[in-house]
Amino acid sequence: MSWKNLLPLVFALPLAWCSWHGQSATALAGERPNVIIVLADDMGYGDVAANNPQSKIPTPHIDRLAREGMRFTDAHTSSGVCTPTRYSLLTGRYHWRTRLQSGVLGGFSRPLIAGQRLTLGGLFKQQGYHTACIGKWHLGMNWPLKDGATADDGGDFGRPFRDVSRVDYTAPIQDGPLDVGFDHFYGISASLDMFPYVWINDRLPTEIATETKAFHRPGPAGKSFEAIDVQPGIIGHTIEYIASRAADSKAGRPFFAYVPLAAPHTPIVPTPEFQGKSGINPYADFVLQVDRDMGRLLDALEQHGLADNTLIVFTTDNGCSPAANIDQLLAAGHNPSFIYRGHKADLYEGGHRVPFLVRWPGQVKAGTVSDQLIGQIDFLATFAELLGAALPEDAGEDSVSFLPVLTGTAAGPLRDSIVSQSINGSFAIRDGQWKLALCPGSGGWSAPRPGRDDASGLPKFQLYDLASDPGEKNNLVGEHPERVARMQAALEDAIARGRSTPGTEQKNDAPIVLIKRTARPAPARAGNGSNR
Repeated sequence: MSWKNLLPLVFALPLAWCSWHGQSATALAGERPNVIIVLADDMGYGDVAANNPQSKIPTPHIDRLAREGMRFTDAHTSSGVCTPTRYSLLTGRYHWRTRLQSGVLGGFSRPLIAGQRLTLGGLFKQQGYHTACIGKWHLGMNWPLKDGATADDGGDFGRPFRDVSRVDYTAPIQDGPLDVGFDHFYGISASLDMFPYVWINDRLPTEIATETKAFHRPGPAGKSFEAIDVQPGIIGHTIEYIASRAADSKAGRPFFAYVPLAAPHTPIVPTPEFQGKSGINPYADFVLQVDRDMGRLLDALEQHGLADNTLIVFTTDNGCSPAANIDQLLAAGHNPSFIYRGHKADLYEGGHRVPFLVRWPGQVKAGTVSDQLIGQIDFLATFAELLGAALPEDAGEDSVSFLPVLTGTAAGPLRDSIVSQSINGSFAIRDGQWKLALCPGSGGWSAPRPGRDDASGLPKFQLYDLASDPGEKNNLVGEHPERVARMQAALEDAIARGRSTPGTEQKNDAPIVLIKRTARPAPARAGNGSNR
C-alpha cells in the first residue's frame, strides 16, 4: 500500500518520505561525474530569463543550462537569507536545528557547521573526489587572535566582532571549509559587505588587513582588496581550478567544486565592461556579468574536454534583495520574483523559490522542465544515491534524493512537504500545493514587516493554495481549519523528531520556537537592512 493512502494517520510523522532507488543508484554509481554547484547571491527566480518570459535581463548562458538540461520550477532554499541556506545546502539538515534560527552570521562569526557533521564536501571526499569551495563561505570560521584566542561575535549578525586590532592574519584559520570536507578553499569569509575584506587561500589570508575600507560597512581590509574584483576573482579561480583538475578527472579522480558567488549581492559592483549594459540599473548589469561568467565556466569545461562528464547546477541562495532597486526594475518591466510575492528575507515565495537548473549530458534529458517540489537541502541525499553511498543516521536528516527526477525514473512526487523560514525565524510548511505560514505578514522585509508594520488586524497564520494562487493573495486559513491543524502538527513532529525523513530520531542543537510573538511596530528606521 502506498504511504499516501495512510496520509490521514501519519501526516504528523516524517514530512519527506523517500525510497532508496537502488536500481538507478547502482546504474549510475559507476559514472562518477565531476560536480559543480554554482550558488549566486541574492538573485531572484525571475532574474533567469528561462524562468520569466517577461524578463528584461537576458541570461543566455544560464538559459543554456535549461536548454541542455533540466529546469525546476518549484525549487527552494531553506531560508529567505544566505547563511541558513548555505548550511542546509551543504549538510542536508535544516538550519533551524542549529543555534541560527533567525538572521545571518558575520565575517568573524564562530563556525556553524560542527566538525563531525557530514557535508557535501565530506561526502565527495569520502568517495575519492578532490573537493574545493571557491567563493563566499559565510558559515563562520575561527579567526585567530594575537593572544591565542579566537574571534567571536556570538554568532549574531547584530553583534559583529569589533576588536579587530587583535586579529592575527598570519596564523592559520581553523574550523573553516578545510575542516568540513574541502581540500581547497579560496574566497571570502562572509558577504562582500561584511568585514574582514581579505581573500583567504586555504587557511591563510592573502594579506594583512591593515586598512579600513567600507563596502557598506567600514572595517579592516587588505590593501589590494577591492569589491569590484571579487566576482572576477571567484570565476577566474574556478576556471584555474577546472584546468588544474582536468588530467586527474580524465584519469578517474573527479572533482567537486562548490562555487558560492558574492554577486549580485551588495555592494552591486559590475565591472566597467558591464556598467550600463542592461539599460536598466547596476543590479541588472551585475546579473548580466554573472550570466557571462556562467558562460566562461561552460567554455572552460569544453576547452578541457570535461563537459560530457560534468554535472553542473546553477541556483541561488534566496530571492532578489530590495537593494537591487526593485521599483526601478518593475518600472522597466522586469519582475525579479516573476509571478511570486515578496523577495529576499521573506516567507513569501519570492524569498525562497529560486532558479534551479541542472545539466548532465547523457543522463539528464535536454530541455526538460520539472514541477517536482525539491530543495537545495536535497543535494546530500541526491549525490549519495548517485555515488551509491549510504548516509549515516546522523547525516542529511532532512534530505531527499531527487536523482530519479534527473534520470527520468521518478514515478511520482518524491516529497510533498518542505519547510521554509524567513529572516526573523518565522516558519512555513508545504503540503503539496498548499502552503501554511505560521505568521502574519512576510516575516521579512516586504510589508507588512514584523516589528515595523502593524499586523495586529491580520490572521496569525496564512494558508495559500499555490496551484490557483501562486501570488499568495488569498489567505484561506479561515476556510480550512483542519488542514491548518494537520500541517502545523506535521511541522511540530519534524521539529520534535530532529529529522523529517525516515530514520532514527536525532537531537536539535538548541530549543526551537515555532511561532514568533507578534511585536508592536517599531519606529521607522533609515534603510531597509537589505545589505545583509
